[in-house]
Amino acid sequence: MKFVLGSENQAKKRAVVRVVERYMENSIISSAPVPSGVRAQPMSEEETRLGAINRSITAAHHAFGIGLEGGVHMIGDTMYLCNWGALTTPEGKTFTAAGAQIPLPEDLANEVRCGKELGDAVDAYFTKQNIRMSEGAMGMLTAQLVPRDALFEHIMQLLIGQLLYSTSLQS
Repeated sequence: MKFVLGSENQAKKRAVVRVVERYMENSIISSAPVPSGVRAQPMSEEETRLGAINRSITAAHHAFGIGLEGGVHMIGDTMYLCNWGALTTPEGKTFTAAGAQIPLPEDLANEVRCGKELGDAVDAYFTKQNIRMSEGAMGMLTAQLVPRDALFEHIMQLLIGQLLYSTSLQS
């Protein structure tokens, strides 16, 4: 089987490689920069989910396409991180799954409300660079207990699990 991740993000790549190698033996994994078709900073669950789906569909040419997308959404007055994944089969069937969510500190939420991308706001907040490629906002805000790749790894397990379940029904 061939899997194509619709992103060059290193944290997303690590998650895909770990799960696909563990559960889908003898698979080929590659990645390609694919547009999400949504804003650079998705601002709702729906927009974040759609970005993941768009990436997976675009990446699914003659392969299993994978889209992983991070975003934010509001619950009342609190802004939360949200993460979505999608896996599209070469036949066009799409599976989706969401990951853990936590509230953003108000200083970070205000930066995002003012139009800053979360990754840039997190870099400034923690005075580091390219946090989105490593531990991500989730990792920084959980004292490294749940880094971004682990979050996306869990989403990948949910996606691959759905794929395996669906193929078992066809047997």
